[in-house]
Amino acid sequence: MTSTALLEPVVDHRTRGAALQVDLTAIAENTRLLADRAGGALMAVVKADGFGHGAARVARTALRNGASWLGVTSLEEAVALRLDGITAPVLSWLNPVDVPFRQALVHDIDVAVPGPEHLAVVAAAARRAGKPARVHLHLDVGLARDGAAPLAWARLCHAARRAERDGTVRVLGVMGHLACADEPGHPANAAGRERFAWGVAVARRHGLRPPLRHLAATSATLTDPLSRHTLCRVGAGLVGIDPTGTTALRGAMTLTAPVVSIREAGAGTPVGYGHQWTAARATRLALLPLGYADGVPRCASGVAEVAVHGRRCPVVGRISMDQVVVDVGALPVAVGDVATVFGPGGHGEPTIADWAAWSGTIPHEIVTGIGARVHR
Repeated sequence: MTSTALLEPVVDHRTRGAALQVDLTAIAENTRLLADRAGGALMAVVKADGFGHGAARVARTALRNGASWLGVTSLEEAVALRLDGITAPVLSWLNPVDVPFRQALVHDIDVAVPGPEHLAVVAAAARRAGKPARVHLHLDVGLARDGAAPLAWARLCHAARRAERDGTVRVLGVMGHLACADEPGHPANAAGRERFAWGVAVARRHGLRPPLRHLAATSATLTDPLSRHTLCRVGAGLVGIDPTGTTALRGAMTLTAPVVSIREAGAGTPVGYGHQWTAARATRLALLPLGYADGVPRCASGVAEVAVHGRRCPVVGRISMDQVVVDVGALPVAVGDVATVFGPGGHGEPTIADWAAWSGTIPHEIVTGIGARVHR
């Protein structure tokens, strides 16, 4: 008979490696600020697992603190929210034309349509389901990616009005997304607002009367009153990211890792792959069990820092797939101590913005890139 001891984990999962903590009070505070700034209805965008913070947790917190809508990209993400028991209105706006849109009807999910092809498929699904689909017409206002191009907009509006008369769809909204909202005053924002106003006017000329108009995401919600219509969509701002750098939002994510070993390193000791760093003096090196497989950008090697014992310490050598080496010098660091890779910054620890700067990227990429091995 097999001993049950052989089936037990050697190390408790909660303490064996890197851990990610999410501060829901920070998300609540950010939501209230953004809801006040929006002036109208607020959609909490929880795509990409709530920007890495947990879609359902972020959604529920935002709904309790001023949001009345939820937004995701894929229909799969929207259905997951429903299966988690969330009943608030949900919009999904980036779906291939061949996804099972019947699921949107079954779960009462709104979908965005970027062109007549999507509209036809959604209307066909509604016809089979025997109930109208709730759609938002998506207009490209300057990004040249998702959304109908201006030359196709009138045709989409015409098809949508015909589908409304047929009873297969209900056009609930018109939506767009600004290209340069993180740069307040950029001329592309005024051009985007003008194109959006034109798109709403064209929809009205075709007989559509959508009650919702939404153009502003986090940046525009914070800085551009002219882009705030009946609904604002915010995602990054919920978790403490302000791309405009104008508003003090609270960071909601803290990433920590335990020290798994300490070694003495004499002057001249090379560290890591390629020996890209060599100790200039005798020092002590701490090893952390996380790396680029866990979302710590390899390109931050040689410039990044972590906090240990309340002090920032440099990451030395190349960041590996599973390991980071930190020069802790004379600090009294011991095996089992916990290093803060990043956090809100209130205690001097590195922030997500710091890691984004060290990596030549944006905070969004840092928070959404945390790997599955990191314990939540």
